[in-house]
Amino acid sequence: MLQNIRDNSQGWIAKTIIGAIILLMALTGFDAIFRATDHKQDAAKVNGDEIAIAELNQAVEMQRRQLLQQLGKDFDASQLDDKLLRDSALKSLIERKLVLQGAKDAGFAFSQPAIDQLILRTPEFQSEGQFSSERFDQVIRQMGYSRLQFRQMLEQEMLIGQLRAGIAGSGFVTDPEVSAFARLEKQTRDFATLTLPADGSGVTVSQDEAKAYYDAHAAQFMSPEQVVLEYVELKKEAFFAQAQVKDEDLQALYQKEIGSLAEQREAGHILIEVNDKQTEAQAKAKIDEIKARIDGGADFAAQAKQFSEDPGSAAAGGNLGFAGPGVYDPAFEKALYSLKKGQVSEPVRTDFGWHLIKLLDVQAPEVPSFASLKSKLEHDLKSQEVEQRFVDVSKQLEDASFEASDLAQPAQELGLKVQTSAPFGREGGEGLTANRQVLQAAFSPEVLEDGANSGVIELDPETSVVIRVKEHRMPEQLALEQVSSSIREQLLKERATEAAKTKGEEMLASLRDGKTSVQQAGAAGTWQPVEAATRNQEGVEAAVLQAVFRMPKPAAGTDKPAYTGVVLSNGSYVLVKLSGVSEPEQALSSEEKASYSRFLASRSGQQDFAAYRKKLEAEAKIERF
Repeated sequence: MLQNIRDNSQGWIAKTIIGAIILLMALTGFDAIFRATDHKQDAAKVNGDEIAIAELNQAVEMQRRQLLQQLGKDFDASQLDDKLLRDSALKSLIERKLVLQGAKDAGFAFSQPAIDQLILRTPEFQSEGQFSSERFDQVIRQMGYSRLQFRQMLEQEMLIGQLRAGIAGSGFVTDPEVSAFARLEKQTRDFATLTLPADGSGVTVSQDEAKAYYDAHAAQFMSPEQVVLEYVELKKEAFFAQAQVKDEDLQALYQKEIGSLAEQREAGHILIEVNDKQTEAQAKAKIDEIKARIDGGADFAAQAKQFSEDPGSAAAGGNLGFAGPGVYDPAFEKALYSLKKGQVSEPVRTDFGWHLIKLLDVQAPEVPSFASLKSKLEHDLKSQEVEQRFVDVSKQLEDASFEASDLAQPAQELGLKVQTSAPFGREGGEGLTANRQVLQAAFSPEVLEDGANSGVIELDPETSVVIRVKEHRMPEQLALEQVSSSIREQLLKERATEAAKTKGEEMLASLRDGKTSVQQAGAAGTWQPVEAATRNQEGVEAAVLQAVFRMPKPAAGTDKPAYTGVVLSNGSYVLVKLSGVSEPEQALSSEEKASYSRFLASRSGQQDFAAYRKKLEAEAKIERF
């Protein structure tokens, strides 16, 4: 290629290319050309902040998957317009970048310790009510994030949330606005409906008509783009059979296990709080008085029931149950472990107030036998060895796959089996092909177009895979025979719908002109009356209910109803007769007024936030590459 350019550098081709470059420079300037080169990894710039192409690709893929989940498995993924998806995703990323910049400019911040607490309290990251590091890693890995990426994303979401709450929370409405809205919201309407079903029994579609539709809409009848994967799977459990443990290691771990066992102490306490209603001196005086009575022979449990201000233990005579070290406040624990059984401490100060502590009982730790723990100890030791082995082999698989032109060689070197997936599209399939990271890798340019092996993809903490595309099936024109029946069904439905609509609109016009009476129209079906319908009326089609409350009131002083028509999703045409509108007679209760005020203020705040985003966009310097 380079030699061809050199050979022709003095010819007319070179002169034409050079002329085009000079013209481009004259029209756009040198800066535009260099800028295009500088930003080849960027999709856009917002006030100088980059949005990377990789970030955009990830957003597009996420949007695609969300749409496919909403539209269902029967939807043809090839119908999604990639350009529309890309434009929509880029618009969202630009809006997000603008809002983040606005939040930072306004001085909003979210501390790292606060993010830590948020993560620790998130139920999805917990196991048996406690934060689980393994569970956290598994969840964010399925979302496609590393720990650092997830924290950054979470911090951004918190900043956006703070800004949105700050602006949206400032919305307010006046009492007249609340009253007017409530009047409309609580309005009821009396109406009746007459349904003209879309009947396809009298409609026919010929084969020639089906073919004509097929020819005119050929792009609709394409097979979906699909790939078939080859993959090798590395499972941690496979290494357990290879792991060996020594008896001395088992004994050492056993001694460590039983060495960590601690005695359990059953404590009782009496608490007198220090708070806004009770000073330090008052609390101390009370606890000293109680201590004096106990020293004089008063029963500790009875005193706890009568005077303790700990609602969780007072009814039980102050009994806190058995617990080991590390459970109680350090000062409380120090006092408890200095007592002999049955002894009561001197007053002890903690953050909660003043305590009297009684050691009720001591429970020596139960030391399990080596035999009872052996299987657990073996598993723990093997797990350590397997974990290291899994990491080492994963690295070997990564290196071997990078260097190989297929998966046969890495599989042979590591004793793995090359497996083949079922065909699937960009929306994913089942099992392995439902994994988001696998989908991203399968349709990445390196794997799909260049034919490279992927890197090691961690499906979960126990399983990793490497994939490559075995077969790439591009969309192909489906034969008329394959889609003929669906075309006929579609045309039949369209024509039946159109026939019902034509008939309905004729009857509607006649009813409005008074040429047809309600009784005469009823010959086509039965009018179904609905009285005092609300905006949330059950048992009425949403489209019909929406149309009813959009209709103007019937003319005042007459009993002439108002009419409209609605086409339903099943093709039926519904005639609607509105005969009456009733306004609420009772004044709003304070609870109703407060509820409407909150709703309207929230809606106003959301509108304010939308206006704020538009202002940011109007004032921003946005470059799309």
